[in-house]
Order: sequence, then structure tokens, then C-alpha cells
Amino acid sequence: MHLTTRQLFAILLFLGLFAMTLRPVADPDFWWHLRTGQLITETGTIPHSDPFSYTLPGKAWIAHEWLTEFVFYSLYRTGGFGLLIITFSLIITASFLLVYLRSPGRPYAAGFTVLLAALASAPTWGVRPQMVSLLLTAAFLFFLDKFQEKQRWQSLLLLPLLTVLWVNLHAGYFLGFAVIGLHIIGEAVEILKALSHRERPSLRPALLLSAALAACVLAALANPNTTHILTYPFETLTSNSMMQFIQEWFSPDFHQPEWIPLAVLILSLIALPLLARRPVPLTRVLLAVSFGFAALRSMRFVPLFALTAVPLLAEQLAGLARAGSQVRPPPRFSRWLNPLVVILVLLASGLRFVSVLQEQPKSEAERTPLAAADWILENRPAGNLYNAYGWGGYLIWRLYPDYPVYIDGRADVYGDEFIYDYLRIYYGQPGWEHALEEAGVRLALVEPGSGLENTMRQSADWRLAYEDTLSVLFVRK
Repeated sequence: MHLTTRQLFAILLFLGLFAMTLRPVADPDFWWHLRTGQLITETGTIPHSDPFSYTLPGKAWIAHEWLTEFVFYSLYRTGGFGLLIITFSLIITASFLLVYLRSPGRPYAAGFTVLLAALASAPTWGVRPQMVSLLLTAAFLFFLDKFQEKQRWQSLLLLPLLTVLWVNLHAGYFLGFAVIGLHIIGEAVEILKALSHRERPSLRPALLLSAALAACVLAALANPNTTHILTYPFETLTSNSMMQFIQEWFSPDFHQPEWIPLAVLILSLIALPLLARRPVPLTRVLLAVSFGFAALRSMRFVPLFALTAVPLLAEQLAGLARAGSQVRPPPRFSRWLNPLVVILVLLASGLRFVSVLQEQPKSEAERTPLAAADWILENRPAGNLYNAYGWGGYLIWRLYPDYPVYIDGRADVYGDEFIYDYLRIYYGQPGWEHALEEAGVRLALVEPGSGLENTMRQSADWRLAYEDTLSVLFVRK
């Protein structure tokens, strides 16, 4: 097989990205997703009320990720953590492949820009439903670019079909609406510019995009929650407790080394247009600015900003390279050397996967109350369990249905008022004893050093039943 240097560069880029995306399952919400997938598989029904907690039993629950959860459990049952990790690594890699195909300056300018964007969004990667939204956002942007390039309405036909899939996979489906809406705004500005120059504007692109948006909204109704799914994303985005206390909704902390690539990406978007001085398509500017603002507000949106930044940055970088000194042709290597390099990188990726898979049990033991859950299952203490928020999902996976949880990562189910009450107990604030007594709590599993742990150690009504470096379990006397 003969590979050119350009082809070799692209292959190595995406093999390297795939290897980067391989990592142990670490998302605390993964576990309740997995249990939900098992519940759907075994019962053949999608839950519409809370089955996992004793604090709000039967409360309405919009299981907007039901299809992803079904896939989670199906992959886990078929190939364990290994198949889950490979599948989501392929999803993330495919997302960046789509943005690479949208970018000018392939392979070098586009490739280096994709690499920077990948590094910027790497802290958010994992076996998470959000990665499905990353891929589908990339797909929407890809087909909309195809439409703008050739003005063929056929490129828009797939968008409603993708919406039917997306709305059952993750509530991020509304990002598809946002992307189409920004394209419509871009076209509207072009119409106004034409009118201001007394030219005849072309209304066809704006009308076709508006029809595509309407079709996608209708397609979103093809879900088990019907019209309720249309308001669900906005209810989440307006939750004060989620924005204040859930880490992934925080702004990126640029004091942390992991967010330095994001800072470089943002600064590059400012500097390169000033240096290259190339015209920038309005729609791409709208996309980058909108998602850039969202990324600065919440690290959850950083990968989506990366998708919109790459084409802009790649175009400027390619223009700057062409404006500089004449580029020398890349060196030619022998026919057997390039394939050999690919084989070696494939082997390295395989070794990386084996290493990640071996690391999975250690990661679980270090991030979850695994040993405490083992103790509970062995000793079977009676009573309701109060648990730390971040551990609720894992306890659902390990202890359900014998021990329903007090709270878990489904913040939308519990609501702001309940979460604030939970936090007052967690911090050991006055009234915590009465609140636990009202809920019939006889067990409390929290982190060492938490306010509740310190308070319970001093209480005459509670005794320490289990303790390790990660967790402490108290039992009411």
C-alpha cells in the first residue's frame, strides 16, 4: 500500500486522537445511566417516574437519555467496559473527523487546528451521553456546510431524521435548533446587506433553512415524552442549584493546566485573523461567538465551541501559510516506511487501550465508595440511606433495589428546593438531625472531612460503622 505524506499525516492525526480519547469510565452519572439501561432492557418500558430514590418516589422523570442508556447497558452486557470505552472513543474521534472535513487547509492547517481543539476539549471527554450530542452537533454543522457550499436542499433532508434519533439519545438535541437558527440569522443579515446596496437578495437559502428548522422541531416530538421534551432543556438551563453546585456547569478555570489549550484556542481566534487578514464568513463567526460565550459560561459547552472554532482558525492559518514563504514539498519516504509507521501507531493505540482497561478497576475504587458498598451488601444494616450527591449514581448501580438513594445526579428530578435542603444537611447546618429523622434516615454515607461527617462524630445518636480513606458510614444508634 502506497501512502503519501499528506495521507500519512491525516491517518496519524486521527489514530493519535483516538488514543487520546481512550480513558477509564469516570463520570459519576454513568452508573445510574447503566442501571436505567438495565431497567429498560429487563422491563421493556421507559420510566416516566423516579424508581431509584425513597425521598421522591414516583416523582415525574423525563428520561431524555433513555436510548443512550439502553445502548450503554447493551454494550456493557456484550463487551463490558472495554466495548463502552472503544465505542465512545470512536464517537469523539468521528466528531473531530467531521469538523476536519469541514475545514480549509487540509491536511496540515486543518490538522493542527483540530489537534488544538481536541486538547482544549479533552477534560470533558468520557463515556457520557454528552458525547453523543457532540457527534450529532458535528453532523448538523457538516450537512449545513454542504448546503451552503452547493445550495442543494437535499443536504438538509437528513437533519429531521437525525433529530428523531437525537431527541431520544440526549436533551442536547436543541443544539441542532440553535445551529440552524444561527445559519438563518446569517442569511437574514446577507439579505439586509443586499437590500442596503439595492441589490436583489436571494431568499431561497433562508426559506429552506427555516423549513428545515420547522421540520426538526416537529421531528423532536417523536419521543416518549412528547411535548414535554421541548421545555426540558430550558428548565435545566435555568436551574440555580445546578449552575451553582454541579461542577460541569462551572466556567473553565484557566488556573488549571488542563484548560490552557482552551485559552490558546481562544487567543488564536483573536490573533490569527489580525495577522492573516482574510475575510471570515458571517455564519461561522456567529457560531464561534455564540458557542464561545457558552463555553466561557460553562465547561460543558467547550467541546461544542471547539467544533465551531476549528474551521475559522484553519482558514486563517492556511491563509497565513500561503502568504508566507514558499512552502517546500514534504519529503518522500519509501513505500514501506509510511505503512510501517501506521502499523506501529496502531499497535501503540492497542497497548494504550489495554492499559486503560487495566486501569478501570483502580479508577472505580478511587472515585466511588466501592468498599463501603461492599460492606453494606455484606452486613445489610437496616434503614434509609443518606448519601453524598456524587455517589448516588454508583449506589443505584450497586445497591438498587435494596437500598434506594437519598439523592443522585438527576438534579432535574429533585429540583432546586430539595437540593438546597440536601446541602444544608451535608454541611451539618442546624436542623440536620430533624431533617434526617423526618426522612427516616438510619444510615449516612459521606466523604471524610464533610460538615456532616464532623458533626456526626460528635453526636451521641450516631456511631461510626465503617471508614476508609474515601468514605465514612454512620449508623443511627
